[in-house]
Amino acid sequence: MSASNTIRFSPDATGPLSDVRVLDLSRLVAGNMLSVQLADFGADVIKIEPPAGDPLRDWTDEGQSLHWKTYGRNKRSIMLNLREPAAMAALKALLPSADVFIENYRPGVLEKMGLSPEVLLAINPDLIVVRISGFGQTGPYAQNPGFGTLVEAMSGFAARTGFPDREPVLPPLALADMISGIFGAQAVTMALLAREKGQTRGQVIDLSLLEPMFAVLGPEASIYKITGKVKERSGSASNTVSPRNVYKCRDGKFAALSGSTQTVAMRIFDIIGRPDMKTDPRFSTNVERVKHRDLVDAAVSGWFAERDRADALATMRAAGATVGPVYDIADIAEDAHFAERGIVVDVEDADNGSLPMHNILPRLSSTPGVWRRPAPSLGEHTGDILKEAGVSEADIASILASGEGE
Repeated sequence: MSASNTIRFSPDATGPLSDVRVLDLSRLVAGNMLSVQLADFGADVIKIEPPAGDPLRDWTDEGQSLHWKTYGRNKRSIMLNLREPAAMAALKALLPSADVFIENYRPGVLEKMGLSPEVLLAINPDLIVVRISGFGQTGPYAQNPGFGTLVEAMSGFAARTGFPDREPVLPPLALADMISGIFGAQAVTMALLAREKGQTRGQVIDLSLLEPMFAVLGPEASIYKITGKVKERSGSASNTVSPRNVYKCRDGKFAALSGSTQTVAMRIFDIIGRPDMKTDPRFSTNVERVKHRDLVDAAVSGWFAERDRADALATMRAAGATVGPVYDIADIAEDAHFAERGIVVDVEDADNGSLPMHNILPRLSSTPGVWRRPAPSLGEHTGDILKEAGVSEADIASILASGEGE
């Protein structure tokens, strides 16, 4: 992308959530994923950080906080040492003007800080309080450490991922946190709508990482209830559809294929030169194909192994099969569709001139998201935000000094 196409920040841009103010006390991924969805559509997200900053800032590549640059965008930062009375008083001074309050302390810690939901809602009855935790505010595991890794293991996700003769596989990224953050942003917008419609005033959202992660696994509970069986890991194949897998081509590249409908599956057999499989009882229906998945994959993989990926994809697509390349980020960086759609965009960056990152989504035709400001430095907006809340100059100086002393 050329420099002329680099997205420039417009501090005065407005979005559909421009009248919404969010106080985000969360750390790391889930809360930042939640609040960046709101910030991207205009909400005034104020990151309330301790003197050491959000630990997400410490996730660095080549010495740069690229996670923070991506998930801190469109937010403001205020540094408060909440162990200091003046800083706690400043936080409470911000509450009356807030619409949303996000925290991800271990259940019970907010209460020990004197900021229980009852206290928060007494100060601001219209406040939407989002409580993020690993396992929820109640239940036997409520007090257990709640990192996404544990949730990805306990949700059943890892048990379904990988190959049957190998160990379960965890995702190579903070997947549980990301999914929870998306669910959380949806919950906040629903709560805001309910408040606007007069159905309620403020309320508390109990958002665990475990439940969203379990929800995306589909009808696991129903299948186990009806069949009494635990599905084994199947690598890139599927326990419900065949053919469906990743296949290695002659040039060493990989292609992904899915014959998730009967019509497409029959079409694939024609393409690979095996029309006999269409009438073979072992392959004529999806139920039977899944039972004989290894034989189906052997036939399909043999066809791919004799062709370079570009040729294989062209042949499959021309005949109406559902197939695509397995990309890594280097492929994505060069792909015309990602560029033309603006899936990855270059955004102005003080350290690098510009920096590619995922675009704002979803795409709204009339009230799209807006690029207002880059991810802030730690405490960059402390003075301005506290002045907006009516905190005295003396108290602001005291709060800044307490942060510097950490």
